[in-house]
Amino acid sequence: MQANAQTAQVDDLTLIALPTAVNCADLFVRFTLGEWRLRNMTAECSAVACALVEAAVESADPKTSRLITLRLRLTGEYLVVELEAARFTMPPTAPDLRTGELQLAGGVKLIWCELPLPTGVNATAVPLPRREKRRSPAAEALGDEPDVDPELIQRILFGLGGSMGGGGPR
Repeated sequence: MQANAQTAQVDDLTLIALPTAVNCADLFVRFTLGEWRLRNMTAECSAVACALVEAAVESADPKTSRLITLRLRLTGEYLVVELEAARFTMPPTAPDLRTGELQLAGGVKLIWCELPLPTGVNATAVPLPRREKRRSPAAEALGDEPDVDPELIQRILFGLGGSMGGGGPR
C-alpha cells in the first residue's frame, strides 16, 4: 500500500460470510464507483472485490465471527480494495496487481489489492459524490414546505432556555 498517500475517499460495507455476500459486493462496487465517477473501473474492481469476498466466504469458520468488511479507498494513484475477515486464504490475482495482507488485532486479517487509477487521474482529482436534495414521498404528499420566520424560531428557542446565538437565560 502507498504509505505516503492520503486517503481521499473511502466507503465500506460489512457483510456476513454467506454466498449472497458476493452479489452484495458487486452491487456495492458498482454503486460506489458510480458515485465516484469511476465507472470505467467497475469491471476490474468488481472482479477483484468479488474474488476476495468469495474467498472469505469459502474460508469462513461457522464457529467464529462470520462478519467481513469490504472497503474501497482512493489513495494516491490507486483504488484500493480491502477486505477484513477472521479467516482468509488469498485467491490468485492478476500478476500486475500489488496485493498484501496484514494481521490486525483480534485475529482479523486485512487483505488489500491496489488497482491503478486511469492515466492522469489521482485520488484528489476524483470528485466527491453529489446528492440532490429530495423530499420523501410523505413530504411530497403534504405539498410545499411552509415559510418559517427565523425571528419566530429565535423567540421559541429563547423561551425554551437557549438561543441560536447562544447565551440565552438558563
